[in-house]
Amino acid sequence: MSIARGFAFVILVAFAAPAQAAGDAERGQTLYESRCFGCHSLDANRIGPMHRGVYGRKAGSVASFNYSSAVKNSSVMWDESALDRWLTNPQDLIPGQRMNFRVATPGDRADIIAYLKRESGK
Repeated sequence: MSIARGFAFVILVAFAAPAQAAGDAERGQTLYESRCFGCHSLDANRIGPMHRGVYGRKAGSVASFNYSSAVKNSSVMWDESALDRWLTNPQDLIPGQRMNFRVATPGDRADIIAYLKRESGK
């Protein structure tokens, strides 16, 4: 293989690869249960709002939950990017919100997001 062809192949593979590997929903469930369940549930509002159906939902839209005005008035839609930004630093995504929990590891965030996406039927 010529150097030019080899270089072209490497470039093609690099651009064809997804920017972020898909998360593992099974591992995400374990992480959710150990890190998120203290405040959240899939099907009931607790300290935080219920999460079933969160993927694809507008932030602050569960009628039965008392959100901060910052979350209610945001235009955030919960997709992979928004959830990743939220779990990285909620205050950076929606200043004035009330959640003070972060997930530092990108792989852990991807797994939790994959679980929430699966449990949202997406």
